[in-house]
Amino acid sequence: MNHIVSQRFVKCLEKLKEENKIPSSRQFALSLEYQPQNLHEIQAGNRDVTIDLIRRAIENYQFNPEYLFLGQGSMFSRPEKENDFRLLTVVTDQYNDERIVHVPIPAQAGYTSAMADSEFYSDLPSYSLPDYKYKVGTYRSFDIAGDSMEPSLFEGDKVICTFCEPGRWMNCIKDNCVYVVVTRSDIFVKRVKNRMTESKQLELVSDNAYYEPFMVDIDDVRELWYVQTKMTSFSHTPLKPAQAKEDNLPGQEFEHLKQVIAEQSKLIKQLHNTIEKLVNSSITT
Repeated sequence: MNHIVSQRFVKCLEKLKEENKIPSSRQFALSLEYQPQNLHEIQAGNRDVTIDLIRRAIENYQFNPEYLFLGQGSMFSRPEKENDFRLLTVVTDQYNDERIVHVPIPAQAGYTSAMADSEFYSDLPSYSLPDYKYKVGTYRSFDIAGDSMEPSLFEGDKVICTFCEPGRWMNCIKDNCVYVVVTRSDIFVKRVKNRMTESKQLELVSDNAYYEPFMVDIDDVRELWYVQTKMTSFSHTPLKPAQAKEDNLPGQEFEHLKQVIAEQSKLIKQLHNTIEKLVNSSITT
């Protein structure tokens, strides 16, 4: 008990009280919809802080997760630095290897509001793939909905993505590449153009020209995933090679060309005869 993260959490709480930003520990707990008695147990070193309480403290009081988990930086985050650190929940197997968490369409609405809820992730399907590249780093897969990314991605496809560290967004976002952009309220699969330098925004572009590009504020982005692999359904409908040959048969094209040339030659010959008659008639006259 009394993990180092809990100790740092208590220090942040005491700092808030010293600066008169909260009237009491009880009011702090109630503002976060947390039991005051449980908070007292954390302060006494008899209970560890929960990940959900940490998430609420980060969102409501700007507790710095980098300080809580790594012991680095100041106790509290500055608003403009909020995107430099994210709590990312991962799922592991019995060998402590990360599994790929899949976020199906029905779960995507809840995904944006459950960033640090480990129970939510445990209910999502997870899997592993044999390719070695999926053994290094954190991967997640998402269902594709709608037609905005056609013809690159179709509804029902799945994309496997690697996590982009928030601290590297400024330099690592590749223009016109496809990303899964998780905001505070929605999940988008789009081509991204990095506008962080000039406007602190990302431009999201659909492959389907029917949909207009739009901007999202970088402060509204919670997670960014770089699309690496597409999984799509296989169609068992056979091709029709015979029909294809009929449509593109070189011999038929050649015969058609010969017919056109013959008709043109006939017209030229008729024109030549007409001109010749006119010339002879003029000479006779």
